[in-house]
Amino acid sequence: MADATSPSLFVTHLVTNQPTPFEDVNLFTSDAALREGIVAGGGDWARERLVAFGRLTGSAAFRELGRQANCYEPELRSHDRFGHRIDEVAYHPAWHEVMRQAMQHEVHNLPWREPRAGAHVARSALHSMLSQVESGACCPLTMTFACRPALANEPDVAAAWEPGLLGTEYDPELRIPAGKTAVLVGMAMTEKQGGSDVRANTTRAEPAAGGEYTLVGHKWFCSAPMSDAFLTLAQAPGGITCFLVPRVLPDGARNPFRIQRLKDKLGNRSNASSEIEYTGTRGWRVGDEGRGVRTILEMVHHTRLDCVSGSTGLMRQALAQALHHTQQREAFGKRLIQQPLMRNVLADLALEVEAATVLMLRLAEAFDHGRDDEGERAFARIATAVGKYWVCKRAPSMIYEAMECLGGAGYVEESILPRLYREAPVNAIWEGSGNVMCLDVLRAMVREPDSLTALTTELRQAAGADARLDDGIDALEAQLRQPEDIEARARRIVEALATLLQASLLLRRAPSPVAEAFLAGRVAAPSQTFGTLPTGLAFEAILDRAQPIEG
Repeated sequence: MADATSPSLFVTHLVTNQPTPFEDVNLFTSDAALREGIVAGGGDWARERLVAFGRLTGSAAFRELGRQANCYEPELRSHDRFGHRIDEVAYHPAWHEVMRQAMQHEVHNLPWREPRAGAHVARSALHSMLSQVESGACCPLTMTFACRPALANEPDVAAAWEPGLLGTEYDPELRIPAGKTAVLVGMAMTEKQGGSDVRANTTRAEPAAGGEYTLVGHKWFCSAPMSDAFLTLAQAPGGITCFLVPRVLPDGARNPFRIQRLKDKLGNRSNASSEIEYTGTRGWRVGDEGRGVRTILEMVHHTRLDCVSGSTGLMRQALAQALHHTQQREAFGKRLIQQPLMRNVLADLALEVEAATVLMLRLAEAFDHGRDDEGERAFARIATAVGKYWVCKRAPSMIYEAMECLGGAGYVEESILPRLYREAPVNAIWEGSGNVMCLDVLRAMVREPDSLTALTTELRQAAGADARLDDGIDALEAQLRQPEDIEARARRIVEALATLLQASLLLRRAPSPVAEAFLAGRVAAPSQTFGTLPTGLAFEAILDRAQPIEG
């Protein structure tokens, strides 16, 4: 008789038909669309650093850092043990290590450190790869990247902060900015009564000695409150104005900056978002009084670019997870990826990611060339809002569909997909939700007609290549010639702009099976769900291209 303690009595089954862990995969070299897009966008000079960052972010060790940073969330420490007000946030060591690695690889400042063609393209690739593994850290890195164009409106302030903004050695301590190796700059704009309507802000700014101002008021959303400074809006005597508010003053004293609570958010949980109060807080004016919205829009414009690259990264990781799983998992006598309907779903998801990638990199290219080319500048002004609306809108449904490819295995927290899904809505909400984006596009059409001209010119660069695109552009331009009820139709217009722009780019920059399938499934016969592509398309070529296999 067998011993009751024998392990064999407790072995109920062997684990079979399960995929290997998806880890230690280079997120750059395994992504054909990203690799090729870097070349097309002029960023190939950064290939070595992109390969290195792709290896880092795709490693099992970095993936574990992302998991820990989201498992052990930030904690507010309003007072020290003696009762002194300190207003600090404690982060898990994994968060600090992610930040250290990301800043070392210049995710927050590459175009400013190396202002050359392709720098924004390369940085967007870096940002999208980081987003695949740890999106919360992207928030302070994005805001730090985006603040520099706004600070340029006040040269003295910009010069004082420039060395820290160009630094790459992460320093999380709150101390005098001039003594730090690198600084992080955030943003605090919205208030309870206004939300996106920042002109309704009630925070007051009174002039003080030496060109400083004293701020009193409340901000409803302030992410990464442990940043070294924040761009913020307040009502000065001359109207709503932009200010730079440091956490630590030049003399080493703490600037009054009261963190009231941390937000309990759906996702983005590794990153602390907070409500704050200014209580006699010192700030330095950035730009002229009364021109605060225009000044801070320089920062918003650049953060919207990161909303596109962040959502693209989330979708790429979801697709990679789905492809990896279905390539190895069997059901009903075949690998899942060999099942006809699953192939349709996966190919459709792959099209979404490729279209987002090509649009992301084209927008970044316009930021690069916009320094010297007014046409590219005009294109970036309107196309960034178009791309931000559409790519961020598509991400949640795309990631959910990828989760469904894994079934229950994708629904549990041991999979990264629940975290990707929770992260997906934030980019659609941050820096202007869907309606704000659409209204911004309409506003640009009216106030800056050169931007619409630049966008339609970009659309027609593929004119004649496919009748479906030509017909779509003609129909869109007919819509634009009908001003009645245009605001109520704004979402349809922006959706058409985005889809046609992606189609035009894919015709020029992607392999023909990808462009053909996109035109068939997005332009000629769009559907409400994924997995409804017409039959007869080159699914094999699309799936081979999308596989996360190093090339």
